[in-house]
Amino acid sequence: MNIKENLIHKLKNKQALIGIIGLGYVGLPLALRYCEVGYSVLGFDVDPNKADAVNKGQSYIKHIDNTPLQKAVSSGQLTATTDMKRASEADALILCVPTPLTKNQQPDLSFIINSLEAVMPYLREGQVISLESTTYPGTTDEILKPRIEQNSTLKIGDNFFLAYSPEREDPGNKKFTLATTPKVCSGYTPSCLEVTIALYESVAKEVVPVSSPRTAEMSKLLENIHRAINIGLINELKIIADKMGIDIYEVIHAAATKPFGFVPYYPGPGLGGHCIPIDPFYLTWKSKEYGIHTRFIELAGEINTHMPEWVVNKTALALNERGKAVKNSKILILGITYKKNIDDMRESPAVNIMELLMERGANIAYSDPYFPTFPKMREHDLDLQGVQLTPKTLSAYDCVVITTAHDTFDYQMISQHAPLIIDTRGVYKSLNGNIIRA
Repeated sequence: MNIKENLIHKLKNKQALIGIIGLGYVGLPLALRYCEVGYSVLGFDVDPNKADAVNKGQSYIKHIDNTPLQKAVSSGQLTATTDMKRASEADALILCVPTPLTKNQQPDLSFIINSLEAVMPYLREGQVISLESTTYPGTTDEILKPRIEQNSTLKIGDNFFLAYSPEREDPGNKKFTLATTPKVCSGYTPSCLEVTIALYESVAKEVVPVSSPRTAEMSKLLENIHRAINIGLINELKIIADKMGIDIYEVIHAAATKPFGFVPYYPGPGLGGHCIPIDPFYLTWKSKEYGIHTRFIELAGEINTHMPEWVVNKTALALNERGKAVKNSKILILGITYKKNIDDMRESPAVNIMELLMERGANIAYSDPYFPTFPKMREHDLDLQGVQLTPKTLSAYDCVVITTAHDTFDYQMISQHAPLIIDTRGVYKSLNGNIIRA
């Protein structure tokens, strides 16, 4: 067998060692999925605390149970390390690292580049590298390929293989998991694509091969841009409906009874998570290279980015109608994660709302079952402890703002004891005197 055939054989027969670089919300579930179907996995992370936790079988992600992690570790299938020299041991290296934006809304590929540079001295013949991080079309060709080719012994498509396969992780979603979600796959050459299919066909319900990494990169952006634009549309309609005295949720529910040609999207306090607030701007940035102005994307981004201010203004008006100013008001934020029932704070609009209210002089507290203490974040550092929800504590606040509708909240108790509720998630179907939609 030649090098390609040997690697495909090892992948198909689960004799290959899978290396996962980045053990976060994407990398850790992927590592566990490979273990589940019978592979051995070597996980890499620059954070020694994460590596230690994995090796102890302790999950640091709320929706990932300790049981499969402990099983994978105790069986010897999963090991984590910070030592990038061990990259030479892996037959496949899958990059699952963040791709944030800079303050100037430009792609920050430093995590990808730094991870690749860290393993570069240890790459060898007979390996495949697959990038899963969401990024702009051309990243695999323009960023990964030239760096790998600096090693004169590695010939992409001949003795080394390069792939792009976008992650489709939805934290907390029990219906659609890695096992049940189709996997888009691409390779830099036809040989690379053959290897990529072998890499993923055992862990995914269906492998969807596409013609090039650029196509796969663009497909991931399309998925998220589609959602960002439609959420921007419904957020704009929410504002219009509010001015007209129309219940936007009743409108959506009525429209959703149409069995064709309509998909319901719901408004909120702004976009959050690792994809939708960020990924559309990757294409906006790259499109400028081709002289194209992405008007739809930028308009949707403008609307969605404005949502926290809309919520704050609605809160201020509601307090004003009750003879109170935002300044010195006691405001309790319910839910600080970007969506319900998960422990993920990335790009959470709740944090922006908290900071905007604090700028206006409000005394802010929060309650979130997933974060008893406000976590340290790259761009936010609030020294706050979570509040326990009781009738007494609720009645002590001038206003409660529901920013994330966790299922664990007792909404009946909240409505009975909170003097004023700003509902940004459509929790309450009927609006009483103390409930305001925002």
